[in-house]
Amino acid sequence: MFNIGFAELILILLVAFVVVGPKDLPKVAAALGRGMRTIKQYIREFQEGSGLGDVVDEFKKTSRDLERTLKENDPTPDLKQAQKDVEDAVRSTADAAKDALEKNK
Repeated sequence: MFNIGFAELILILLVAFVVVGPKDLPKVAAALGRGMRTIKQYIREFQEGSGLGDVVDEFKKTSRDLERTLKENDPTPDLKQAQKDVEDAVRSTADAAKDALEKNK
């Protein structure tokens, strides 16, 4: 949710330990946990009440469909094959021209 790494978490705990003190730290941690639960509950209720969760799910589904369609219609493999074919044709034409020049000498 907040993308907090282990090092940041240790730093936050050390600062909380210094500011709050070891005696009251468990009480503060419990209060923060209750507060986070309450905030998550309010967010969940808002999403359910407003239909926002359904809209988000629909956007995610549309995004997956778009990615799949783009992947299916990717012209890159065809372009690479066409480039290879052109390079082969140019190489064979150059070889034929070289052979013709050698025969004319």
